[in-house]
Amino acid sequence: MSRLLRIAIPALVVLAWLVVAAIGGPFAGRISEVSTNDQTSFLPASADATAVQDRSSDFRDATGAPAIIVLERDGGLRPGDGAAAERVADALGERDDVDQVSPAIPSADGDAVEIVATLTAAAEPGNAVDAIRTDLDAALPDGLSGHVTGPAGFTADLTAAFAGIDGLLLGVALAAVLVILVVVYRSPLLPFLVLATAVFALTASILVVWALAKAGVVTVNGQVQGILSILVIGAATDYALLYTSRYREALRDHRTGWDATKAALRVSLEPVIASGGTVVVGVLCLLLSDLDSNKALGPVAAIGIVSSVLAALTLLPALLLCFRRAAFWPLRPAFGSAHPVLTGPDARGLWARVGRLVGGRSRTVWVVCTVGLLVMGTGLIGLRADGVPQSDLVIGQSPARDGQTVLADHFPGGSGSPALVLGDADRIDELADAVADVDGVDGVSAAAQDSPSGSVPVAAGSAAGAPSGVSAPGPTVSRGQVLLEATLADPADSTAAEQTVRELRTAVERVDPGALVGGVTATAIDTNDTGIRDRTVIIPVVLAVILLILMLLLRSVVAPLVLIGSVIVSFAAALGVGALVFDHVLGFPGADPAVPLYSFVFLVALGVDYNIFLMTRVREETLRHGPREGVLRGLGATGGVITSAGVVLAATFAALGVIPILFLVQIAFVVAFGVLLDTVVVRSLLVPALVLDLDRRAWWPSRLSRRPRDM
Repeated sequence: MSRLLRIAIPALVVLAWLVVAAIGGPFAGRISEVSTNDQTSFLPASADATAVQDRSSDFRDATGAPAIIVLERDGGLRPGDGAAAERVADALGERDDVDQVSPAIPSADGDAVEIVATLTAAAEPGNAVDAIRTDLDAALPDGLSGHVTGPAGFTADLTAAFAGIDGLLLGVALAAVLVILVVVYRSPLLPFLVLATAVFALTASILVVWALAKAGVVTVNGQVQGILSILVIGAATDYALLYTSRYREALRDHRTGWDATKAALRVSLEPVIASGGTVVVGVLCLLLSDLDSNKALGPVAAIGIVSSVLAALTLLPALLLCFRRAAFWPLRPAFGSAHPVLTGPDARGLWARVGRLVGGRSRTVWVVCTVGLLVMGTGLIGLRADGVPQSDLVIGQSPARDGQTVLADHFPGGSGSPALVLGDADRIDELADAVADVDGVDGVSAAAQDSPSGSVPVAAGSAAGAPSGVSAPGPTVSRGQVLLEATLADPADSTAAEQTVRELRTAVERVDPGALVGGVTATAIDTNDTGIRDRTVIIPVVLAVILLILMLLLRSVVAPLVLIGSVIVSFAAALGVGALVFDHVLGFPGADPAVPLYSFVFLVALGVDYNIFLMTRVREETLRHGPREGVLRGLGATGGVITSAGVVLAATFAALGVIPILFLVQIAFVVAFGVLLDTVVVRSLLVPALVLDLDRRAWWPSRLSRRPRDM
């Protein structure tokens, strides 16, 4: 190939990525424009809560999220406080983002007033609630405190908590990666080339995800957005580390950067593509989920991984080809210099010592490691991953949670967030009686578009409307159905409220088998139940698919089973330790059902990544030196790069902990801890020791299993 082409090809590759970054860069701060944190939007179409939500506009003019305003004065309300509450209600009614406002309702104890302001369907809850809170603080007289809570208030708190996801999260992750890379490479230039590869991969993935979300193809929320950034930065850096290590080796054997690049790409393509493909297939299994939030993460994460692989195999080789040996300054690999000794008495360094330990006591090493991981996994006994209250999703300060506490002190806890019963209009009396008879229901009304308050009281014998000759609004009837509103005695996100709604569903089904129950509490129930179903279905599928990929990659049955078994034990240990830390150290109220699912998908896919890096090199060395020497050489050659990659990935996932969202903090801990277990224990000790103990049997039924021992 001519010298001109050798210059032009890497230059064009870098230029192409610069164009992608120039186009995609501005969208990095705009992905929140196409994100939503409305829990109902992620439910499956088959969920009762979804069906009720879809029909609610037929019965009520206001279909946005309700914001509950609670005014409270210690020692009881004063005479002027009622007038202040009316002024607040009037001001809310004049807002463009508020569709309907209830009258000011005083509490039975005389210490508080409640106003329910339902936002317009087009209103953004975060902005609307922030504005209401600001106006409320300015309008209230001294001593009268105001709180905004309810679904709109909690959504606003979530939006505020996710506010740092575009800047803070990415900044922390990049800073952590840069520090690790500087320590690993001891070079002023190479860390920035690797980091640039990761950043360019992220801009490319964000551009594609933004376009798909804008077109309505995928649904993106804050957690998907945050995981995308972390996953791409971590994965792209991992793949870049693998290629860089092979390129440095190639520079010792080849005089020109071009020849070294071809050699490095030849040996890097299979493990990088196999590793990336494994992660892609693993995350795409999330498409089997019934929750749209899980479905969204599948293709979004897959896009991120594909971008990472492309950047690591195109942009990084082009950048390194431009700088050649200077990229590694001051530790530049000279042409013809000796490769590090990986095994034998002349081998030096940490991985030589690890190799001697594993090679000398292989059975003891893998048995001790397995027992230790299983002991850690006993923490799973106390794992509570069946959902948490909405009020506990935000860690730290939550104005909506404070308001919910005040609301529950003076009113029925479910005020403003009723359970909604969609049922047969001809059975409204029976339905109303059945709803009222359920313990935990404080009151029953029916949605009425003609009523100033949006609803009318319902009682047996009078539910169908007003007496003859009286022109009073009656329940709205649509398609032969009515919408009943059951005020719950307990806060809508509490365990007691969930139990009430489950009993409510049973009660109304006896009266009307076609009746459906929705609302805030029902949405949480359906989300958690669907999440539990998803992890039960998806986890075995992920295992089966990744096992098949490993069998095809390693041309073996036994070795893939060893790898899958090792990451399962590692995952159980990470989640078990996580459960202990969450319960006994951090005092968390529990976990979302998606925490084990997401942790499993990422840990199994990424854990297998490192084992692919190891075992492809072991297979390469085994073909040349035999099974025992192959394992020790593979361990020595990949030890430093895989450990560095694991530390980088753990640091990037740990960065999720800066976002004060319970789900993300738990994912951050489990995945970061699990990745460290995979790299330090599983990949460094357990797998090599077990493969050594199995000897040729590890490669059954391939030809490697039939080669002589001393080959």
